[in-house]
Amino acid sequence: MINLAVLLEDSAREAPAKTAIIFNDMKLPYAAVNAAANQIANGLVGLGIKPGDKVALTCPNLPFFPLVYYGILKAGAVVVPLNVLLKGREIAYHLQDSDAKAYFCFQGTPDLPMGQFGYEGFQQIDGCEHFFMITIDPAGPSPIEGTKTLGQLMYGQSPAFDTVATNADDTAVILYTSGTTGSPKGAELSHANMIFNARLSDTMYGRVENDVHLVTLPLFHSFGQTVQMNGGFYNQAALSLLPRFDPDTALSIMERDNVTIFAGVPTMYWAMLNHPNPEKFDLAKIAGNLRLAVSGGSAMPVEVMRAFGEKFKVEILEGYGLSETSPVATFNRLDRPSKPGSVGLPVWGVSVRVVDLEDKDVAQGEMGEIVIKGHNIMKGYYKKPEATAEAMRNGWFHTGDIGKFDEDGFLTITDRVKDMIIRGGFNVYPREIEEVMVTHPAVSLAAVVGVPDERHGEEVKAYIILKPGQQVTEDELIDWCKGCMAAYKYPRAIEFRDALPMTATGKILKRELR
Repeated sequence: MINLAVLLEDSAREAPAKTAIIFNDMKLPYAAVNAAANQIANGLVGLGIKPGDKVALTCPNLPFFPLVYYGILKAGAVVVPLNVLLKGREIAYHLQDSDAKAYFCFQGTPDLPMGQFGYEGFQQIDGCEHFFMITIDPAGPSPIEGTKTLGQLMYGQSPAFDTVATNADDTAVILYTSGTTGSPKGAELSHANMIFNARLSDTMYGRVENDVHLVTLPLFHSFGQTVQMNGGFYNQAALSLLPRFDPDTALSIMERDNVTIFAGVPTMYWAMLNHPNPEKFDLAKIAGNLRLAVSGGSAMPVEVMRAFGEKFKVEILEGYGLSETSPVATFNRLDRPSKPGSVGLPVWGVSVRVVDLEDKDVAQGEMGEIVIKGHNIMKGYYKKPEATAEAMRNGWFHTGDIGKFDEDGFLTITDRVKDMIIRGGFNVYPREIEEVMVTHPAVSLAAVVGVPDERHGEEVKAYIILKPGQQVTEDELIDWCKGCMAAYKYPRAIEFRDALPMTATGKILKRELR
């Protein structure tokens, strides 16, 4: 049997009393997490859910997420995690597209009524037969009359369950892309895809007794789901869950729970680095416990990496991957010196190339599209053979990302193909400009996009967040940029912002800036 749920089951068998989940004052041992997942699996089987059926899940980083996630897997069904920010019509699309037979949805809060949106979406779909509200109080009633709760599904169910034997290439999870280039597509990831990627944690960050992860990356997203939840459970670590990132709470949890591993996107590191009242925290204690910091999702500005490392006495290791690659494809390894600014080397069992428009390898140091092959590559986009054929060519997954290899085989991500700016026939890579701009003494964060221009086709525009107490004018900053980069690259327009739009995963939403 090769079911993704074995990552939990093996740890529950070998270390039943070890803490698996921390949430505020609550601590759940591995045995309790496994037992609750078994109850959910029994409930699903009792409803008639069969191996291969799709079961959707909307839930932030709460203990309910892993319980339901592994319960679905134990029943042999396929997990379809949904972004917690989706509204009714969007949820209906995902339920319809995935052929979901059942749907678990957290009730949410007054500010974000996920349960209301979820039920609205569920009601629009005939094929989805079962709706379960995940209530804040597991024993409490659903806020929507007539809907069943997760607690009701689990009530009276046995805490023992014989996990359904699945094949290595059976689908375990369908992860939906963000839909920035059209309707969201569901990447089908097999049990083997997910297990192999989770087990890469042995080489990516090693196994240390009593590791504690701060999990603030959304668990519905591939990064948090694989690298922290599945990888953490495989390594018998404790996962301290934070539903919504803010630097104050994150630093408080790191101090309270003696966090040893933090994984995040660059904007999270930037926010903690620039906390306005760092004296509130025992930074020496945080730094003393923190043994590893991992970054992914988007390129980390080297200046932010350097400053965070100095302040928290830890090296940030960058990696790279996509939902379609389970997600990890490359990583800066622990067994050799890392290269700041790079996303490391291909991980075990994965091949990476950089190619031109004709899928031919480019020379070392030259930029091209990154293509990937290995055990981590998805089966395809669910029910979308044309999109699958476009992405999978000649056995290689085409990422749509631009990068280059250096002389030591380290990969650097230059930009997304779709983010590249073509100004007057010249290719301009926003990341390159952003890296330069954050070295200005007044600049804290930069986001560069292309905007329409009659003369040049596209023009370079930068959105800037200044450091507290710093001032610089648009003209002064443009003049400074002129002295640092080629004439076709420097931004012709600069807009100062107090904040930048971000996705639920903490990436800057550049499409809202264009």
